[in-house]
Amino acid sequence: MIGYVTLGTNNLEKAVAFYDALFGTIGAGRFLETEQFVAWAPSMDQPGVSVTKPFDGKPATVGNGTMVAIMLDSTDKVDAFYQKAIELGASCEGKPGPRGEMAGFYAGYFRDLDGNKLNAFHVEMPSS
Repeated sequence: MIGYVTLGTNNLEKAVAFYDALFGTIGAGRFLETEQFVAWAPSMDQPGVSVTKPFDGKPATVGNGTMVAIMLDSTDKVDAFYQKAIELGASCEGKPGPRGEMAGFYAGYFRDLDGNKLNAFHVEMPSS
């Protein structure tokens, strides 16, 4: 259902460098690019994340309660993705670990260079 999620940026060059390095760790590359907008995804048929300068020319702002969640296939990959984000200058919003009431839900939360909130998560499904 979701094709891609867009986050606003006030410095496209810095945001693109951040996401090139971060998404490269999980095999996602650029799939769409203009002078105002860059999007990454693992492949053209999977959902992606993009950054853009706001169309109206006003400063980008962070949505209160808005978050982009990146699904990964192991807790080790969550840890590595979160750590890479922090190394690239992201700020911690919750170190990786088990979260909430849902058994097997593991996530790490961070804010990118523009203050947008993201998380990396993995859900360990119970074996039947």
